[in-house]
Amino acid sequence: MPSPAPHAPTIVVAEDNADQRSLYVTILTGVGYRVLEAADGAEAVDVVRKERPGLVLMDVTMPGTSGWNAVRTLKNDPETREIPIIVITGLASAWDRDASLASGCDEYLAKPVSPVRLIEEVKKFLPP
Repeated sequence: MPSPAPHAPTIVVAEDNADQRSLYVTILTGVGYRVLEAADGAEAVDVVRKERPGLVLMDVTMPGTSGWNAVRTLKNDPETREIPIIVITGLASAWDRDASLASGCDEYLAKPVSPVRLIEEVKKFLPP
């Protein structure tokens, strides 16, 4: 797989399931993004604050700090509030969508997400 360009847009993928995280990384690096990984919400907040990515993909059900809490933390921080966050979750009810959007995320995707749909949604916020 080719490496992204040195100045490729950066995405943080926050997902506790290593297989899912690896899949998202493969898809996104395959279309030219630089991808950083986080295995839980607290790690995601740390990576986002340090790296200032162009976009965050956030699972909501993670150990420790949940994705919803991480989204609220990032959106309440003046340094990171403008970074778009797409929640990707297996929680697919209307309540889950509403809760995700109320936490401050910019988009909500229910798993499983096809690679084509993932790329389409990412490109809305961050062209490659």
